Amino acid sequence: MKTLFFSCFALVVLSCEAKEKGKSVSKEKEIAVMGNQKNETATFAGGCFWCTEALFLELKGVEKVVSGYTGGAVTNPTYAQVCEGTTGHAEAIEIKFNPDLISYEDLLEVFFATHDPTTLNRQGADVGTQYRSEIFYHSEAQKKAAENFIQLLNDQNIYGKKVVTKISSAKVFYEAEDYHQNYYNRNKNQGYCMAVISPKLDKLRKNYKSKLK
Repeated sequence: MKTLFFSCFALVVLSCEAKEKGKSVSKEKEIAVMGNQKNETATFAGGCFWCTEALFLELKGVEKVVSGYTGGAVTNPTYAQVCEGTTGHAEAIEIKFNPDLISYEDLLEVFFATHDPTTLNRQGADVGTQYRSEIFYHSEAQKKAAENFIQLLNDQNIYGKKVVTKISSAKVFYEAEDYHQNYYNRNKNQGYCMAVISPKLDKLRKNYKSKLK
């Protein structure tokens, strides 16, 4: 299944590469473009935000990743409230990325490759609506890209069952408490980090070398 999985994603990668052909830019021009480029925003929920944050921080073109809460109705929720599973919020990350260096489709590829989008309100031992798989789009282009990606995964039967990832319009994003930010890199020897996050990072670094910083 793993071979099929990455073969499927190759279709998306090839289309992106085709668009990039002929763009031979000098280093000076590249720096100028980067300086004038306004970063775009992507918002994903895919289980514990400690995991997703650590993964996306590794990617070239990702300028910033913030852990937080979104999708619910409670204003300024706390971690304790979200953990109760009654706020409607999901643990999520807000990504600021440079589309000249990494595309939204690339982010979707990594998102789907690094969590299980077929388990409803659950990622491993983390259970509850706060751990659901959901994409919060910021434009119609992002919405269409997410819909196409999920359709591709289902058509190719990549996981052996249907993807349950929700696609929703981006809502207010509440930044999580300071101690949650960059959690893995500040707590690598913590039990959860060693048992859950480190293996995911190892796979990311093995399978996506060309996309890493």
